[in-house]
Amino acid sequence: MIDKDGFRSNVGIIVANDEGRLLWARRVGQTSWQFPQGGVDQGESSEQALFRELKEEVGLKEQDVEVVASTKEWLKYVLPKKYQRNKNYPLCIGQKQKWYLLRLLTEESNIDLENGHHTVEFDHWRWVSYWYPLSNVIDFKKEVYRNALKELSPHLQSHLDNSN
Repeated sequence: MIDKDGFRSNVGIIVANDEGRLLWARRVGQTSWQFPQGGVDQGESSEQALFRELKEEVGLKEQDVEVVASTKEWLKYVLPKKYQRNKNYPLCIGQKQKWYLLRLLTEESNIDLENGHHTVEFDHWRWVSYWYPLSNVIDFKKEVYRNALKELSPHLQSHLDNSN
């Protein structure tokens, strides 16, 4: 779904373990790393997209995680011109994302990047410190990552404090 301003609706997914470390994944065949994310389909809520994308990209089901928090607003980034598909209509100039912070409830061995799909998004994953992604994500996504992590940080800390 692309809005009138050219932004595609999308969800960003931050999965945290009980130590507050975050799931960080490498794009297939690339050196770039990011959080799982994906588009919101027509007629789908952002939360429905969250659970569909979570299953498709990292093999986790709704019962494998707990939603800790989400961003209040949609966060936007503009794609550099070289990534915009100029022949598509309507033209997508970037993404508007609702970010979700999830706590992993299952064993990490249930994370499955192949998950039986023919289209695999990631070929490797690891746990990283909370702020690590800011200095390791592609430049045009940095501000959205900063805003999402900053907004969600107090929720994770509060959640970790309450679970200990």
